[in-house]
Amino acid sequence: MRKIGILSDTHAYWDEKYAKYFSECDEIWHAGDIGSEEVLANLETVKPVRAVYGNIDGHIIRSRCPETLRFKVEDVKVLLTHIGGYPGRYEPQIRPVIYASPPQLFVCGHSHILKVMYDKNLRMLCVNPGAAGRYGFHNVRTLVRLVVDGDKVKDLEVIELGKP
Repeated sequence: MRKIGILSDTHAYWDEKYAKYFSECDEIWHAGDIGSEEVLANLETVKPVRAVYGNIDGHIIRSRCPETLRFKVEDVKVLLTHIGGYPGRYEPQIRPVIYASPPQLFVCGHSHILKVMYDKNLRMLCVNPGAAGRYGFHNVRTLVRLVVDGDKVKDLEVIELGKP
């Protein structure tokens, strides 16, 4: 069993609440638009981090983080990217990647809109944790925590961090 903390769109903003809510997790996933090396370094002091770069990330973040990550946690195949979309509206660049080999868990950011949806056709849970930073149009900053237990994703929690 692995407890996962997920965030996106920090846009160079560090909040100590990230450490507070992710300290009991086994790892942290950042779905892009990290914004600064400091945010990534601070997260890495909390727990191991898997991260992808987003459209605002510069060459330093891009040299450390790929555009897309495929990996397995327990028995769950995961695809992590920044610009991904959601069931029925996947972004054109990620659509062939998803359809070629659908993961059980698809995580993306970019929209600043918290969204958790199940794609019945692909049998895939799609998670966008919303935006954890202060930059953007979102009204509430959010994080997600979930548990991967064998081949199950369960106990998903949405954590509200307050207004941007």
